[in-house]
Amino acid sequence: MNLAAAANETLAHYSNVLVYSAMAIYTLAFVAHMAEWVFGSRSKVGRTAAALTTEVTAPAAAPAGSARQGGTAVLERPKVVTRTAAGGPDVPDGPGAHGGTEKGDLYGRIAISLTVLAWALHVGGIVTRAVSVQRAPWGNMYEFSTTLGGAAVTAYLVLLLLKKNVRWLGLPLVTTVLLDLGLAVSVLYTASDQLVPALHSYWLWIHVSCAILSGAVLYLGAVASLLFLFRDRHEAKLADPDGPQPGTFATSVLTRLPSAASLDKFAYRVNATVFPLWTFTIIAGAIWAEAAWGRYWGWDPKEVWSFITWVAYACYLHARATVGWKGRKAAWLGVIAFVCYLFNYFIVNIFVTGLHSYAGV
Repeated sequence: MNLAAAANETLAHYSNVLVYSAMAIYTLAFVAHMAEWVFGSRSKVGRTAAALTTEVTAPAAAPAGSARQGGTAVLERPKVVTRTAAGGPDVPDGPGAHGGTEKGDLYGRIAISLTVLAWALHVGGIVTRAVSVQRAPWGNMYEFSTTLGGAAVTAYLVLLLLKKNVRWLGLPLVTTVLLDLGLAVSVLYTASDQLVPALHSYWLWIHVSCAILSGAVLYLGAVASLLFLFRDRHEAKLADPDGPQPGTFATSVLTRLPSAASLDKFAYRVNATVFPLWTFTIIAGAIWAEAAWGRYWGWDPKEVWSFITWVAYACYLHARATVGWKGRKAAWLGVIAFVCYLFNYFIVNIFVTGLHSYAGV
C-alpha cells in the first residue's frame, strides 16, 4: 500500500469517527429537546394562550412600558394569523416548545447549542470523506444519506439565523437525522472507493448536490404539513365547544406549536422556494444521462419516480394556490409528494434494478 492510499484510508477512518461523534451529540440534543417539551408547563401554555387572546380581543389598561397615543393606552399586539378556514377566528401562534417557561427555554437553548456542535462534527465527517475519496461525497447511498442529513440540519440552522420561528422543528429534525445516520452506518455503509466510469463527471457535483439540497428543504416542508394536519384538527375541536374536546396531552403539545395557518404558510413557502431547484435537478440529470448513456430519457425507474415526485409537488403547489384546496387537502398532497421522494430514494435505489440502482453499493 502506497502512502497516498494509506493517507486516504486514515482519512476515511477519521470520517467515520466524526460521524459517530456527531450521532452521540445529536443524541444529547434529542434529550435536551425532550426536556424542553417536558418542562414546558401545560398551565403556563394555557395562561399564555389566554393572555394572547385577551390582548387581541379586548383593550386593557396600559402596563409599564406601554405606549400612549393621544392619552389612549396602546398595547403591542402579538403576532397572530388567520385560520385556514374562511371566516374562522384569529388564532395566535403557540409560545413554542418551551411553553413560555424559563426552564423549558433553557433546555431549548442547550438543545440548539448541541445541535450546532453535532452539525459541525457531521459536516467535518462529510468533508473528510470527500477528501479521502477525492471526489464529491455522495457517490453511494451511505454518502448521500449522511450528506442529506447534514443539509437538513444546515437548512434548519440557517432559518434560525434568519430569526424565523422554527424552533418547533428541532425535535422532529434531530430525531430524523439520528435515524438517518443510524441507517447509514449500520445498513448502507460502503467503504471509500472510486466511482464507476459513467459517474466521473462534473455533473455529479451539480445534479446530486441539487437533489440533496432539494430533499433537505422538502423534508422541512413535509414536517410542517404533517404537523399542520394535527394542529388544524386541534383548532377545529376547540372551535366546536359542543363536540369532543382534545385530551390533556394533545393540548399540551399542540397548543405550543404555531397556528395551523402559520404551519400551512411555512410548508407552502419552503416547497414553493425549492421546487425550481428540484425541477433543475431533473433537467440536470437528463443532461448528464445524455453525456453518460447517450440519451436524455430512458424510462429508467429512477427517472420515472423522479418525474412522479415532480408531478406530485406541482399538483401540491397548484392546489395550494387554488382557494378550494388550501388547508388539509393541500397538506395531504404535500405529505404524499414527500413520500414519493422517499420511495424514489429507498425503494427504487435498493429494490428496483436500473441504471441508478445502488443495491450492493
